[in-house]
Parts: sequence; C-alpha cells; structure tokens
Amino acid sequence: MPENSSGSRPLRPFPERFGRTVDLYGEEAFRRFRAARVAVIGLGGVGGHAALALARSGVGGLLLVDFDPVTASSLNRSAFAGPADVGRPKVAAAAAHLARTCPDTQVEIRQAFCHEDTADQLLTPTPAVVADAIDSLNPKVALLAWCVRRGVPVVSSMGASSRTDFARVRRADISRTRICPLAKKVRQRLGRLGIREGIPCVYSEEPPGAALPPDLDDLSCDRGRIRNRLPSQISLPGIFGYALAALVLDILAAPRPPSVRPVDPAGS
Repeated sequence: MPENSSGSRPLRPFPERFGRTVDLYGEEAFRRFRAARVAVIGLGGVGGHAALALARSGVGGLLLVDFDPVTASSLNRSAFAGPADVGRPKVAAAAAHLARTCPDTQVEIRQAFCHEDTADQLLTPTPAVVADAIDSLNPKVALLAWCVRRGVPVVSSMGASSRTDFARVRRADISRTRICPLAKKVRQRLGRLGIREGIPCVYSEEPPGAALPPDLDDLSCDRGRIRNRLPSQISLPGIFGYALAALVLDILAAPRPPSVRPVDPAGS
C-alpha cells in the first residue's frame, strides 16, 4: 500500500469514509463490494435500512424495487423518509436520500410490484445478490423461487413487526427457522416447489403480537391486498435490515460465490 508524502501513514486506495469497512473485510473483498450490483426488493422498515447499510458499506450499485408510496404510518420505522415524503414513491425517497449520503453508489429504482410475472424484467441484468424484504407471502415466495431456480444468491427477511425483543433475532437457513409464522408459511410454500434449503434468513424467535384492523392509509388494497395493520417501531425492523445487509456482505466478501444448485422448475 503506498505511503503519503510524509511517509507516516499508508494511503488508502479508497475514500477514507470506507476505511473501517476495508479494515474489516480487506481490500480484495471491498473491491468486490464496489463492483457489485445488489437488488433490494421491498423498501419498508427492513428493506430501507438494508439499502442504507449496503450503500454506506461501499456497494457500488443498488437496484431498489417497491411499488408503494410513503405513508404517514410508515415514518416511525423508515430509514430515509420524512413527513415531506408522504405520498412520494418509496423508491424515489430512498434514491434521493442515498444521493445525498452515498453519492458514489449508483442507484437504480423501479416503482413496480415484484411477483412471478415481473421478476424476469425487474431482475435483468441479474444482480450479484438479491435481498428480499417483501412483506407479502405470495410475492415473497415467488421471488425466492425465482432466485433459487436461477442460482442467484438471495437472502431473506422474515417477520419483524409486532416484536420488541432484539435478543431473539436469529440468522439461519430457511430450513432451520422456527417460531416465526411467516417463516413457516414460506417454508411450506417453497417445499411444494421442491425448495427446502439454501436461503439464508433473518428471523425472530419471539412470538408476534396480534394484528390490528387494516391501515386507513394502506394503499395496497388497490392491488387487492387488504392486510391487517401490524404494530411496529424502528428498532426491530432496523436490526433485521442491518442483519440482512450483513448477510449480503458476507456473500460478496467470499472469494467466490457460493455454489447454488438450480432447482428443477417441476420440483423433481
């Protein structure tokens, strides 16, 4: 590593704001961060924090996908939105925040609903890693199956709402998740497709609280997705988001991508 003019300290080949990240992962891994394009699907409380962490860690390109606008009730857990952003697409609010705080990360945005009918278009060209922060079961399973069948590394967040105990947050393969109702449903749906393992997850072993009536400002009903309101605050979704980002960085830091065997679409 070259020295500075005084010869007292080596000069870094990267901006100093990334110095501690380089110290942790090493220059070779950090170069992979800078060269990578990572997709974050879903920009709620979990996905927004994951995107922010990835950009601040030096990931060179982010693809942000979310259909919904910022709502007033989502501000208590958002990593990037404020009151002036209510009604603005989440992807636009996130991109504006990242342009101010992480200007050397190239951000692409898609205000779109990610499902089996749109995944091919949204995820072409194929990202280095996909971070799944979708909160609806069917689109979540469709995205995970799309990634596994194509050998695309994917990490997934299970349910973060209705929980307060950070000490019960865990990371595990989807096959080893427990207690979380969303994880159970995802395992069952993926199992019917012949997919039983190979997806690193963040989940909680704290039983969730009860759901409440639907949000008055939840525009998901425009797509036929009338969902009950889930109590939440920023801490647990933030922890999930940063843990999800850590899983992505672990994959990118590896000397070579992990071997993922594509699954036969017929489930055989």
